[in-house]
Amino acid sequence: MAKYTGPDCRLCRREGCKLYLKGDKCTSQKCTFDLKRVAPGAHGSSRKKASGYSVQLREKQKTKRYYGVTEKQFKMYYDRASEMRGITGENMLILIERRLDNVVYNLGLGSSRAMARQIVNHGHITVNGKNVNIPSYMVKVGDVIAVKENKKDSTMWDNVKQTKNLNIVKWLEFDNTTLVGKVVALPQREDVALDVQEHLIVELYSK
Repeated sequence: MAKYTGPDCRLCRREGCKLYLKGDKCTSQKCTFDLKRVAPGAHGSSRKKASGYSVQLREKQKTKRYYGVTEKQFKMYYDRASEMRGITGENMLILIERRLDNVVYNLGLGSSRAMARQIVNHGHITVNGKNVNIPSYMVKVGDVIAVKENKKDSTMWDNVKQTKNLNIVKWLEFDNTTLVGKVVALPQREDVALDVQEHLIVELYSK
C-alpha cells in the first residue's frame, strides 16, 4: 500500500478522534477536527449502521495512523505479538510503543511522531552512544537515547531545553538540559495514550 500523502487532519476526521498528527496545531484553536467533526467526503455527515467488520477495520486504521506505521509494518507487529506469551493485542501495542520514533516523540524531542521520525531519519539521535537512523529500531530497558553531540547546539532544541516539567511517560527518563533520555522499564498497556480496543484488531486479523 502506498504511503498516504494527503492532509493529516483528514485522517483524524475519518477516524472520529484526534490522532495528534500535526503537533501543536492539534491542541490549538485551529485544529481542523474541532472545527469540523464529520468524516470527510460528500457523505461524511450521514449516519450509517456500522458492521462488525467496519468497527474492527476502523480500530486497526486508527491505531496504524496514530503511530504512523505502514500496513506491512503493522501486520508484522501483530504476527510477532501473536507468537509471544500473554495477550496478543496488548503485546502488539507494547511492541509499537518501543519504536525509536515513538520514544523520541515521548521524550518531547518532536512535536509529532512524523517530526520524531524525521529527526531519527536525519541522524540526530544516538542509542547507547551509537548513531541510529532507523525509526523502527526497538528499544529495550537500559537503553540511553540522546541527541547526537554535534547536534545539541542546534536552535531546534531551544524550546525543549527551556521547557520545565516535561510530561514524560513513566517508563522513560529525560534530562532536557543535556538532551539525554533513558528507558527505565518496558511500557505497559496503561501507558498507551490512544483509546483503542485492541481485541477488535486481533479479531480482524484472526479471520
